[in-house]
Amino acid sequence: MPPTARLRTAFDEFARRRGLKSTRQRDTIVDVFSRAGGHITVSELLDKVRRKNARVGYATVYRTLRLLCEAGLADERHFGQGLARYERAGGGHHDHLICTSCGRVEEFENPAIEELQDEVARTHRFRVVSHKHEIYGICARCQEGR
Repeated sequence: MPPTARLRTAFDEFARRRGLKSTRQRDTIVDVFSRAGGHITVSELLDKVRRKNARVGYATVYRTLRLLCEAGLADERHFGQGLARYERAGGGHHDHLICTSCGRVEEFENPAIEELQDEVARTHRFRVVSHKHEIYGICARCQEGR
C-alpha cells in the first residue's frame, strides 16, 4: 500500500474511533497533506487544498492538522518566525537546516553528528531520551538573490 493510502487509512480508523464523521473537505485535506511532503504551514496547505476545493476554510485545515497530530500521523514543528510547520510522522530521525530569510526547511542526516552527540552524552554520563538539531542560516537560493 502506498504511503499516501496508508496515511489515509490510518486517519480514517482514528476518526472512526473518535466518532468523527467522514467529510469530503477533511478527506481532501488529508490527501493533499499526504502528498505535500516537507514541512508545510497551515496557509500553504490551505492554498494547495483550495486548488481542489475552493470552499475549504482555514479553520478546517487547522483542525484537520491537529487531528493528524493527535493520531500520531503528523508532527508539528516550530522553527522560529512564529509559524508552526507540519510534516508526516514516522519519517525517521533527521535534522533540519532552516533559512532565516525565506523560511525554507531542509532535512538532513549525518551519522558523524549522531555519533558525536552520543559521545558527548556518554562523557557527561547523560542518557539521551530524544534530541533535535536545527541549524539556522541563509539558504543558497537567498544567498544568490533568487
